[in-house]
Amino acid sequence: MYPRFESSGWDDSALSGGGSDPAAFYKLAVDGEFFAGLPRDASFFIVRHGQSEGNATRTFQGRHDYPLDAVGLGQARAAGAWLAGVKPDAIVASPMKRAAATAAIIAEACGLGAPEYLHSLVEVDVGPFSGETMESAARKFPEAFGEFRYRSWDAVPGAEHSSDMYARAVASWIRMRELAANGAKNIVCVSHGGLIQWLIRATFGARTWLPLLPTANCGISRFDVEVTEPELPAFVQWPMINFRAPAVGEGAAQVF
Repeated sequence: MYPRFESSGWDDSALSGGGSDPAAFYKLAVDGEFFAGLPRDASFFIVRHGQSEGNATRTFQGRHDYPLDAVGLGQARAAGAWLAGVKPDAIVASPMKRAAATAAIIAEACGLGAPEYLHSLVEVDVGPFSGETMESAARKFPEAFGEFRYRSWDAVPGAEHSSDMYARAVASWIRMRELAANGAKNIVCVSHGGLIQWLIRATFGARTWLPLLPTANCGISRFDVEVTEPELPAFVQWPMINFRAPAVGEGAAQVF
């Protein structure tokens, strides 16, 4: 019923600074030194997509291209209304349906043009768990599911490895840093629960899945970069994690 999203590759041609080898991205940390040389302060608003049809049934979606449901469309509008207040200059997003639709709604609310779609922002490939509920995955793959509970996707044969997730997150940050270097002060990034784990982890140089961070549908996390001295490391912090605008509501429990 839901087609698989086929990515054309996450090493987007606009990226620079890490080369084309994922191993080069894996060596980087998105810390203060990473942002040294920015011309001015910048804030990055990391947003998970609105509730999808897969989220509503607590299904492992992965690369299955589920659309937003009616609740998710409302959540995207609520997030867009809140984000309009920070006056974003740019928006990047995963090209998968649930994220692309969320980003388009936010972009319109904020008076921006079409989002820039980055394949580095697509969701984790969950391998054989794709399209399964928690219950059906546990029944069909008991051994892998047992390990999954304490190792996350690195325990599932055929799922995307954490090293690739980390590298994709860094590649995404490189593009967002380029936007900031070119004058964008407030940048919105719309992605998925799995990839957002790594957008945040990469700022700490953390390379393992657990512990997980909360990422509700249309939850907003803000990462601030404050310039110190020219060419010296910036001061960086997460002053807001998984904020939900009042009209967003709770939505479904998180399942990737």
